[in-house]
Amino acid sequence: MNRVEPQDWPQKSHELAQLLAKTGLGDRAAFARLYERSSGHLLAVVLRIQRDRALAEDLLQEVYVSVWKAAASFDAARSQPLTWMTHIARNRAIDSLRRAQAQPRLESTTRDEDDDRPDANEALADESPGPLDLLGLASQKRQLSACMEHLTPPQRQSVALAFFDGLSHAEVAAQLREPLGTVKSWVRRALNTLKGCLDRAAVRDTTGAV
Repeated sequence: MNRVEPQDWPQKSHELAQLLAKTGLGDRAAFARLYERSSGHLLAVVLRIQRDRALAEDLLQEVYVSVWKAAASFDAARSQPLTWMTHIARNRAIDSLRRAQAQPRLESTTRDEDDDRPDANEALADESPGPLDLLGLASQKRQLSACMEHLTPPQRQSVALAFFDGLSHAEVAAQLREPLGTVKSWVRRALNTLKGCLDRAAVRDTTGAV
């Protein structure tokens, strides 16, 4: 996978990296600024998995406790700051579902106005679970890996960055160094392909069929 080097990061990533570095040294003012700059994005990530907003907001606080404790371990050579924090947020949200033995609700996805990640409910408007719901259901199961094999390498890469790393379309395009329109097309086609595969997997899980 092509990786954007730190010198090629957007300005926001540099700012977040500096705030993380200061947070790792125990700078509470920097931590507050980090929260202000990233909490909207991370709450949106959590809400895609844990649809109960009250629980999602509680989880967000847990996410930032983890960020506070682990900030010193952030490695800019491995990922951008927001990608690193998104991994923490997503793992917390999945853990909450596992603890509660719950599943994501089949509701319309709530998105921030400035969030340009793909809206699967708009892309695939029907009454069955959307791709994001099915991704949440299957993300810890082997079916997802099998379904991902049906995608082309660029589609697989784009979906992984958009939904598992929580990147926006623009961030995925920058990461892959491809035109924004091309990335949007890859993601849309990939979601359509995954929809059928994961739908069948969800039915098998529900009925207990092998």
